[in-house]
Amino acid sequence: MSKMPLPDVKLDDRVVIMTGADRGLGRVMALGLAEAGATVVLASPALQGLKAVAAEIEASGKGKAITCFVDITDLNSCRTLVQETITKAGRLDVLVNNARRMHVGPGLPPRGNSLPIDETDPEIYRETVTVNVIGTFFMTRAAVEHFLGQGEGKIINITTSARHFYRKHESPYGVTKAGLEASTQIWARDLESKNISMNSLLPGGSTDTDPNRQGKPGEVLLAGDVMNPLLIWLASTQSDGVTGCRFVGNKWDSSLPPAQAAQVAREEPVFRDQPLGTFDL
Repeated sequence: MSKMPLPDVKLDDRVVIMTGADRGLGRVMALGLAEAGATVVLASPALQGLKAVAAEIEASGKGKAITCFVDITDLNSCRTLVQETITKAGRLDVLVNNARRMHVGPGLPPRGNSLPIDETDPEIYRETVTVNVIGTFFMTRAAVEHFLGQGEGKIINITTSARHFYRKHESPYGVTKAGLEASTQIWARDLESKNISMNSLLPGGSTDTDPNRQGKPGEVLLAGDVMNPLLIWLASTQSDGVTGCRFVGNKWDSSLPPAQAAQVAREEPVFRDQPLGTFDL
């Protein structure tokens, strides 16, 4: 199922919500989590896509999949997803905030939504901010409400390379991902004393999971499952206490023990001189 060698980390009895799990990186990450033994709650408005991913997981004979509708721009829908997870899976350990309004694909300009400000569609800008920033907050808030009562939890935010935060024509996508990176750092500090971890994870380049992406001449795309080893480690109890960190998928070294590989793959946070997240090997 996976091209990347996965770490010797088991997720048996771990329950993970994956938003945006019906396609692309969400699908690939969900398959990786299931391969490690997790129960993956596949969440999206696209139920047919979720059913297809669930069928892949079922056919693999590893892990378990539960499909749930969610509209992350609706706080009540997010809270319902958390409650459905508890009802169907018995618990919730990890939330992966992957759902986002893409900068290429259906409903966007043919060459993508990476345009100068004077050419950017104001409605698409509003939609992108609503999904990527407000929607991520709503989903996180719903999970945190449960994690506070449970006394623990993990949240992983899927973000992007820092160049998107300042390069021309990267609005609104880069704006929203910069906002998510800032949110990760702020929320990690808010929740550090409550045993709820908050980290960000990015591929470290463009991946080959998006059929709408047209690569540049000579561009080498990363394997779609490049984040899976780090994702599995972050979702496991081996990463307990690790918070406020930014991890890069293509920096993972599979020849190292998982904690050491994670340390190597850790990138300095974009907005701080001194990182909050530290951990011992």
